[in-house]
Amino acid sequence: MLISKTSIENLKNQIDIVDIVSSFIELKKSGANFKACCPFHGEDTPSFTVSPTKQIYHCFGCSNGGDAIKFVMEYEKLTYPEAIEKIAALTNFNLEYDNNDSQALNTSILDAVNNYYQNNLFSNSNALQYLNSRGITKESIDKFQIGYASSSNDTITYLKNNFFDLNMAKELGVIDSGSNGLYARFIERITFPIFLQSGKLVGFGGRTISGHNAKYVNSPATKLFNKSALLFGYNLAKESIFQSKEIIITEGYLDVVMLHQVGFTNSVATLGTALTSQHIPLLKKSDAKVILGYDGDKAGMEAAYKASILLAQNDFVGGVVIFQNAHDPADYVKEGRVDELKSLLLHPKYFVEFALDYIVKDNLGNYRFDINRPEEKQKILVKIEDFLSTLKPVMAEEFKGYAAYLINLHPKYIKTQKSNTLKNNYKTPNTSQNQMIDITEILILQGILNYPDKKEIILAALDSSMFQKHKEEFEYLLSGQIDRLTSVLARTELKTLTLEEYKSQLCMFLYKYYQNQFILATNDKTLNFQKKANISKEFKIIEQRLKSGNLIKFFNFKNP
Repeated sequence: MLISKTSIENLKNQIDIVDIVSSFIELKKSGANFKACCPFHGEDTPSFTVSPTKQIYHCFGCSNGGDAIKFVMEYEKLTYPEAIEKIAALTNFNLEYDNNDSQALNTSILDAVNNYYQNNLFSNSNALQYLNSRGITKESIDKFQIGYASSSNDTITYLKNNFFDLNMAKELGVIDSGSNGLYARFIERITFPIFLQSGKLVGFGGRTISGHNAKYVNSPATKLFNKSALLFGYNLAKESIFQSKEIIITEGYLDVVMLHQVGFTNSVATLGTALTSQHIPLLKKSDAKVILGYDGDKAGMEAAYKASILLAQNDFVGGVVIFQNAHDPADYVKEGRVDELKSLLLHPKYFVEFALDYIVKDNLGNYRFDINRPEEKQKILVKIEDFLSTLKPVMAEEFKGYAAYLINLHPKYIKTQKSNTLKNNYKTPNTSQNQMIDITEILILQGILNYPDKKEIILAALDSSMFQKHKEEFEYLLSGQIDRLTSVLARTELKTLTLEEYKSQLCMFLYKYYQNQFILATNDKTLNFQKKANISKEFKIIEQRLKSGNLIKFFNFKNP
């Protein structure tokens, strides 16, 4: 459904940029204009100017500028249509749509019902007692507009008494009809309104307090409500998400409320469903690190596994935190274990590692196959290879060693690509043997050249034994023979990594090397038990440092 061009022009003619901008930030009069500290970059001296005459804004610090619509798009991280609708809501302007079904977008009934639910809450002691027992404060109730839906008759009576269109209420998922006539969708439930990123209310989630078999229910699918694409709390969390470049995704509404309550304001939740491909565009907007915080039961582990595969295949950075012993984030907050919760969220397991773990072991940590029977190991190997083959070549290669470690197999027996054309079919034309290249090794070498001020630190962490295909080029670099590095310098088709990206890539490269060395050492029959125990201890220290993003000096397991 498209907003009509005439309606957009009428809105533009009606609004005043000073009114719109001042709805979001504080403006101060300065001559003919208004000034403020720019909301788009940190500054102490105001350089953000709004001109009521020209109806534009401009920041002389970061050069961001435009009209009122552009400001709302930038500030609220909205698309153009979403910004139009946001401004229309702020100014009580009725938009017109080119589609005849535009009335279906009218959310006034939802807004009214939400207010009704909120008012109901404070007159229902059982509902308030439940929220209090979960540790939810009055401030959180107000922030998330938590309410209470009483009986079906009460809701329908409210709609009738206020002359709302019952067919429209049905279209919006507030009520429905059955063999006994009309009934409310939410009965004796705590209600959680669910909003689009723009702040438009599109539906509800409801938690029973009367022992109904379905603990949670959501609004049905409507023209506005698609639970597979929405995230509860995103409208409140988006600013924090964009600032912190991190998003925490949980399974429950109460988890989000309680996390926000103690400062984790970048938290959201899926709507009783696993993360889906329809969530990906919303997550991509912020380019944020994704932390999944899921329960350790079978359903939670399965949801985390599916989400991990989805996020890994879409190149998201982040990982998984599993909450054990029937505890969820809300429980940690209620019990005052916030520091413990923070520590868990700071150390998630990589998506690929979690997925591999789940392929090999069940939610109780038991192997899904007999590790001592080759035919069963072969079956699980096929599943591992099927998963790794869906990843980008570099990612698949990075985690091959971890997969090998899980099933006690040498990494050389694991194939990461069904077709190796992307990973290794770049020909090096200036070598006599027409050698294939290894993208990861090339990126490591290029980083040494791109960041000369970090060269000594990087070289201290590396050794020629780490390079399988480009050992010779590494030795050229060590000896300063840059002119002989054509095969490295010529690879302009590869992305130039930022320093942070390079550090992460290098840590993964080192981790893969030490992991392979650890596997080889533990399988070495010439080493005694004590030696292997020492190696295991050293590997754990190395693993912890590298996964924390800290480089280490080259270490030889056999000759420390």
